[in-house]
Amino acid sequence: MKGKLKHLAAFVASRFDAGVKAYFDWRNSEGGIYGRKLVLDPELDDALMQNQQRALEIVSANDVFGVFSAAQYANGYKTISDAGIPLYTWAINFNEMNGSQSTFGNAPVTCAGCISRSVPYAGTVVKAKKVASLGYGISQNSKDCANSVKNSVEKYSDKTGQTAAYMNDNLDFGLPNGIAPEVTAMKNAGVDFVSTCLDLNGVKTLETEMARQGMGDVPVLHANTYDKDYIKSAGDLFEGDIVGVSFRPFEADAGDSQLSKYTEWTSKGGYKVSELGVEGWINADIAYQGLKAAGPNFTRESVIAATNQMKAFTAGGLIPAIDWSRQHEFPTDADPVSHGPVDDCRAFVRVKNQQFELVGDKAKPFLCWKTSDQSWSEPTSMNFS
Repeated sequence: MKGKLKHLAAFVASRFDAGVKAYFDWRNSEGGIYGRKLVLDPELDDALMQNQQRALEIVSANDVFGVFSAAQYANGYKTISDAGIPLYTWAINFNEMNGSQSTFGNAPVTCAGCISRSVPYAGTVVKAKKVASLGYGISQNSKDCANSVKNSVEKYSDKTGQTAAYMNDNLDFGLPNGIAPEVTAMKNAGVDFVSTCLDLNGVKTLETEMARQGMGDVPVLHANTYDKDYIKSAGDLFEGDIVGVSFRPFEADAGDSQLSKYTEWTSKGGYKVSELGVEGWINADIAYQGLKAAGPNFTRESVIAATNQMKAFTAGGLIPAIDWSRQHEFPTDADPVSHGPVDDCRAFVRVKNQQFELVGDKAKPFLCWKTSDQSWSEPTSMNFS
């Protein structure tokens, strides 16, 4: 078996790959791992819908140690997992990650449909009272996300004064027919804050239509638009919006975290600093730390076992702590603790003058709530480095 790690790629792979390569460059400059270089080779494109086909090719060849993947449609993940190959992923496919002890990511398995205080809190930042939530019908994660927003707003309504004024979890992916009727319905409902579970292009289509209908000043919460170049290219379309960030934002102080290492080695490699680049870097750190913990005579099995002993993995302060010994399965509203994080955390930035501005403390950029206490409270600012 070659000492290589392969990337099962989708169209977003180049930026994800850049983060993995930058991390490997850093570690290889220090001698690699047990005198061996970390290599990402070869890089495969799953052409969006051929993830299972590429996964079967990898398993059949059996010539790499582990796999990185930034797949949009991850129907090949089970094939990789069943073969006992360590899999490091862009964590957006929680259904495919669920239950696999050999699948890791920049986030653990997360319940997209569970109650969360993060969206109602974001609503308080913009003084919202009537909240809308939008999701795609084709994606269960997107549907669950939209329903989570509605249910969360309703649960904490007596504390925040917010109501769930509009919800649509059945939008067509790509919004091929536009979104004018939905925007009209939101306008008629008096919506003053929109939480989206859409992709970047979908959000742009939404906000263009909102501006056309006189709702351009209504702030929108984005899940997938943490891209300063994209924000700048859109002029004032996104002004005042809030963007959720799953890792330590670039606008925060680096402190003792790996954020400065990421930007340094990304620049040295000639790569682009990006959200997906950080996700790739985090996944590369999981792989490296697992190899390190397993010892010089590592095997796939020993690396998986060693990684699953990590109870407070933070990728050097880039993310809130993950307990890999118990966070491979969905938490639930009935039991958010057994498989959930100790602290439920999120970071936010807000668009101001076509740039991002951190919401909160630059030294402690994560806004967190104790998972064991689901009552409403203001978040605690935390730092994981």
